[in-house]
Amino acid sequence: LFDILRAKSEARLPAILSPAEVRGILRCVRTKHNHAFLNTVSACGLRLQDAQHLEVTDIDSQRLMIHVHRGKGAKDRFVPLPHATLTILRTHWRSHRNPRLLFPACGRAGRSAATATTPMAKSSVQGAFRHAKRAAGVAKRGVSVHTLRHCYATHLLEAGVNPRVIQRHMGHASLESTMRYLHLTHKGTEDAYALIDRVMEGL
Repeated sequence: LFDILRAKSEARLPAILSPAEVRGILRCVRTKHNHAFLNTVSACGLRLQDAQHLEVTDIDSQRLMIHVHRGKGAKDRFVPLPHATLTILRTHWRSHRNPRLLFPACGRAGRSAATATTPMAKSSVQGAFRHAKRAAGVAKRGVSVHTLRHCYATHLLEAGVNPRVIQRHMGHASLESTMRYLHLTHKGTEDAYALIDRVMEGL
């Protein structure tokens, strides 16, 4: 009986940063390879593991898209690639010219990237993010690299992007997963109030 009546676990809303806070953190990333990595995560709404395993051939510069392979649930998807991020990635790749990996492990001396067969370590990126967050003066709790993905979805909703489009770019299995980000913004509510007021005014 107690197994049946087990209480549901609390669903906590993730921490969200403003666009200015995101830009502030990225400006404080010291190393170029970590800056390129975190910028890509932020600008494309990627999971840390998605970005880790990006390969050179996954970048479609003509269509300005990134092909994310083997995402969560082993699902592939295409994600829009902003021009500014493409420029950063090109500069980053020229610094190591690894034939396969976009974000190869640099090694202790930082000279092993060209021949590396494994991607950058999660701990390296996470450490760089924590240092940048402190340097930027962001004191919000629960902020991590994954927060950049949450910010991506929330900021797109605030900009008026169709939730179905965001669902596809995020790789969410259901629209319900995407719509939870509506709880993190007042934009939709403000727009709804204005529309309701305009419609009802003519009655």
